Amino acid sequence: MKDRGFEEIPHTADWALRVWATDLPSLFQQAAMGMNVLAGVKLADHEPVKKHFETEAPDPESLLIAFLSELIYSQEQQNLGFSQFDIRILESRISANMEGARIQSIDKAIKAATFHNLKISKTARGLEAEIVFDV
Repeated sequence: MKDRGFEEIPHTADWALRVWATDLPSLFQQAAMGMNVLAGVKLADHEPVKKHFETEAPDPESLLIAFLSELIYSQEQQNLGFSQFDIRILESRISANMEGARIQSIDKAIKAATFHNLKISKTARGLEAEIVFDV
């Protein structure tokens, strides 16, 4: 059994992703990596880019949506994608240092990460969530 990971799951109209990890920062990292795979993001091989993101939210689900929304914004508005994450979560605050590069290509843009049925739950493999993306 994997300690963490992600997999695409069927959804009628949009894309959905199940993510799991041993702790909350790893869950956020797996969600970001899974979102990149769904969208088919390919990063350029040169000029690494670093970015810091920090925000507060009332609950872990809202923090996750804020984090993924920041990544979507970076893809759409700055043509940046990230593949390495150092994420710290303390109570209602996330602090993320990210490394990546300019996007070389993307198969299909994700418009938004949604709250549709979003709940982070404790399971046998740690923490798990299903995220629906609007495409």
